[in-house]
Amino acid sequence: MANQEQLDLLKQGGAVWNTWRKQHPSLQPDLSGADLTRAYLKYAFLGKANLSGANLSFAHLKEALLSEANLSGANLSQASLARADLTRASLRGADLSGADLTEADLKETDLSGANLIRASFGGASLMRANLSRANLTGAYLYGADLNGADLSNTKLNEETRITPEQIGQAKPSTNA
Repeated sequence: MANQEQLDLLKQGGAVWNTWRKQHPSLQPDLSGADLTRAYLKYAFLGKANLSGANLSFAHLKEALLSEANLSGANLSQASLARADLTRASLRGADLSGADLTEADLKETDLSGANLIRASFGGASLMRANLSRANLTGAYLYGADLNGADLSNTKLNEETRITPEQIGQAKPSTNA
């Protein structure tokens, strides 16, 4: 369950939140299960935060720092995450359906079992990301870097925008 004091600070906006985070650099915020639907968190520093099970649907997280954050089981459907840093974050089982991850940094991110239906990854870095068992039906991956990504048991269809070259970049013997 989310820490109410931290949640109240975050709801005041990115500037207030980032100032507080600079004053408490070693703290790992607990925002698990929080309802942040439609929250405006552009540039927010949420690195290493626990956002597991949080509702961030339709949230504006453009250029947010979410590296090493725990977003397992979170609802990020229709969220704007363009140019966000999600390096080594856990999005295991998260719902990112329809999310905009254009040019996002998802290196070594765990997206296993995630719902990525119609998500946009144009120009994103998914190097060494775990996409095993993820649903990429209708997802847009043109221009994304899938070098070393795990695509084992990934669900693709004719609407998924991905090239054979991109699939070939994935880990050997894990291609979808």
